[in-house]
Amino acid sequence: MKTQTAKLNHLRMAPRKVRLIANLLKGLPIDEAEAQLMINPRKATEPLLKLLRSAINNSKQKELKLGNLFIKEIRVDNGPILKRSMPRAQGRGAMIQKKSSHITLILAESEKLKEPRFKIKKTEKISKLRAEKMEKNKEKEEKERPTEKFSAKKSPGKGFFKKMFSRKSI
Repeated sequence: MKTQTAKLNHLRMAPRKVRLIANLLKGLPIDEAEAQLMINPRKATEPLLKLLRSAINNSKQKELKLGNLFIKEIRVDNGPILKRSMPRAQGRGAMIQKKSSHITLILAESEKLKEPRFKIKKTEKISKLRAEKMEKNKEKEEKERPTEKFSAKKSPGKGFFKKMFSRKSI
């Protein structure tokens, strides 16, 4: 079984917070892992996504099949701790620990891998000329459509709410 390793050292984020996201990814195929990272709102997903994409690109150079890759192991270890102090009452100082973490990601190639549940479609970049042409076509279509002068639905009046919930008291 061929493997590909990628490392990220000195990430200025507590390992405990990074492990929450890393544990979700263990054993997932790379497509599903990437989708999980793109959906999750936590801050730790951004460096993990960058590391995963780096490992995928490195595995292309090793000529591994991308369809068969999965995350074999992801390890989050403690990095160096920066120690700072916060002034407190009566001349005391409280210690603040600014933690960092080291992440190791190992991708492996599997022969028997489940079919992915979904595929991620990459959006293509559009050149300026092509975007301008698309805008002109939209404008032409809007001019050709007949516009309605009178709409059947009227928007509800806001008079009651404006009167009841005004900032000034009555």
